Amino acid sequence: MNKVFFALAFVLTLSSMSFSQEMSKEEKKEWASKLKSMTPETFKALVENKDKYKEDVINLQTRVDELESENDQINSEIDDYKAAAAAAEEKAQQAASAPVAESGSATPTPAKGVVFKVQVGAFKNFDLTKYFDRHQNFSGEVDADGTMKYTLGIFSDYWEADKFKKYMREMGVKGAWIVSYKDGKRVNIKEVLEGSI
Repeated sequence: MNKVFFALAFVLTLSSMSFSQEMSKEEKKEWASKLKSMTPETFKALVENKDKYKEDVINLQTRVDELESENDQINSEIDDYKAAAAAAEEKAQQAASAPVAESGSATPTPAKGVVFKVQVGAFKNFDLTKYFDRHQNFSGEVDADGTMKYTLGIFSDYWEADKFKKYMREMGVKGAWIVSYKDGKRVNIKEVLEGSI
């Protein structure tokens, strides 16, 4: 009875399996001898394992699908970041190609009206004019005696300039002080503040 059940189960299992090609005679003999050497318990365990592995394959395929979906989402985010980086780079290139002060010039294009700057130093032996290019808020001018006076910032409001001056002093630039310009020319700050200019 056991052998009949076993043979019937073997035939059903073989018929349910899908082979890409027919089994050869040698393969059939090999599987028949394996079947004869199996006990019903061993065959039952194989069938149960087959079902378990089938579930595992389904679960793994589901997980693969989830990971592919996550991967697509991440690739989409990467594309968004690349587009944003390209836009930022283009914007930076446009800003870099914007008109700036002539190379080596001691003063940038003068601002119209009254503006305030914070002078951070005056030196005879240090020439920092090469840093004026593309740094519109860093400028300077040469005195008659050859002293180079360097300024940072361009403020239309005196109190904003004063706040910046205080920050500079807190950072260790003890000699920082406010200077005023009208239409690009340095003018007396007292006169500007009194309103006579």
